[in-house]
Amino acid sequence: MDSQKSTNDRLKVFQSLIGKEVTQSPSNFMNWLKPTVIAAEIGSLHCSYLVRKEMTNPFGVLHGGVTAGIIDDLIGATVFTLGLDHRYTTVNNSIDYFAPAKEGDLIAARTRIVKRGRTIINVQCEVILIAKSRIIAKGTSNMLNIGS
Repeated sequence: MDSQKSTNDRLKVFQSLIGKEVTQSPSNFMNWLKPTVIAAEIGSLHCSYLVRKEMTNPFGVLHGGVTAGIIDDLIGATVFTLGLDHRYTTVNNSIDYFAPAKEGDLIAARTRIVKRGRTIINVQCEVILIAKSRIIAKGTSNMLNIGS
């Protein structure tokens, strides 16, 4: 498979969704999260999410597991935009939580590749409460090349 062609095709999928809610992802979890794509570049995605009731904990704030899921899901999609011939899987997540978001809040997540090696790709994601321009969480993951 031609990696450059694949990269362009995969990236074009996300670029075609700019301003739209993702509903037809191969990731069922992404479809449940319902991100709206804000920007898509090779190795970087920026999406917004509406915090829905089913995403909250008993205190009415965004559940830490959902936040972790947003980070992990968007990081995986970011690696997908690289158009690599091999599949990658998460080998670890490190997440710091800084502030809450509540039902009805609009949050955004933005990823970037920190380091791309032959076997491991390290990716960072920041989650921001849009109304207050406040960072609510930051995570990094190492993605492992598991072959084709």
